[in-house]
Amino acid sequence: MAFKVVKPGLSTTIQDLGRPGYFHLGIPEGGAMDRFAMRVANMLVGNDEAEAGLEAVFMGPELSFEDDTLVAVTGGEMPILVDGEPRESWTSFVVKAGQVLSFGFLKSGARIYIAFGGGIATPSALGSRSTYPIGALGGVEGRAIAAGDVIPVGKATDMTERSLDKALLAPVETPVSLRVLPDLYWHRLTPASQAQFFADEWTVAPEADRMGYRFRGGAPMEFVARDQPFGAGSDPSNIVDGCYSYGSIQVPGGQEPIVLHRDAVSGGGYFTLGAVISADMDLIGQLQPNTKVRFVEVTMEQALAARTARRERLDKIRAALG
Repeated sequence: MAFKVVKPGLSTTIQDLGRPGYFHLGIPEGGAMDRFAMRVANMLVGNDEAEAGLEAVFMGPELSFEDDTLVAVTGGEMPILVDGEPRESWTSFVVKAGQVLSFGFLKSGARIYIAFGGGIATPSALGSRSTYPIGALGGVEGRAIAAGDVIPVGKATDMTERSLDKALLAPVETPVSLRVLPDLYWHRLTPASQAQFFADEWTVAPEADRMGYRFRGGAPMEFVARDQPFGAGSDPSNIVDGCYSYGSIQVPGGQEPIVLHRDAVSGGGYFTLGAVISADMDLIGQLQPNTKVRFVEVTMEQALAARTARRERLDKIRAALG
């Protein structure tokens, strides 16, 4: 079973839930930017949640199918068409052999996820099919899909069409709130600058991709005076190299925060003021440039409670979809 790429869309890659266990070697976990959407897409077609599908950014691909295939599209809202006839998102449907799946213009969000019954069956690299272009790992020869590619799909064990009640999806506030846990280098900012970071409204910059999301519009940050440490750069935002956790917020020069995302580096010489909690990282993957955002300080207890709430939401969806 397979489908052919007629048009690749914009930066459409094969993704699953990533390749954990190699961050200490400088290889990021990677995987779907919006793991929630990827998981649910797989549930809708009867796959294991870790199966590989497609992640398309801003513009969907056009795909021609060689065999009858159960498909589901989740994530951002984008018109879904099979031979020109509309289909619903967050719902699985059969695309028959010879039919073409295509998409209209993006209406909301930033990324859509396309799951196929049986899952994409390209070769895995370090235990994952996720595309990591910088390392030429996974995907199709380590790159995004291209016109003419024929993508193999595993044999589906279930062709049951399912539909998700969208009331089970988390509502999105405007402006978007991103919860932050201050970290090891938080003390580098003055108390006034710490308070201002959370008080300001920030805007997603055009530089927003799988490595990180940049934010603009807030006040420049002020640092506590110090003697330059041996091995650190002269800028107050420099440190002797440190490790970056997933979701870390680095602020080069104290100007524009960058939230490090799925394909980010594992360490470097910029201080980090905190990390966006894991429960909110999927949301970042759906933010378009110019989206208004506020960062909200939380405690470890609140971060863990949010993670639990996210798991409980997924459990409810699993139960609903059987």
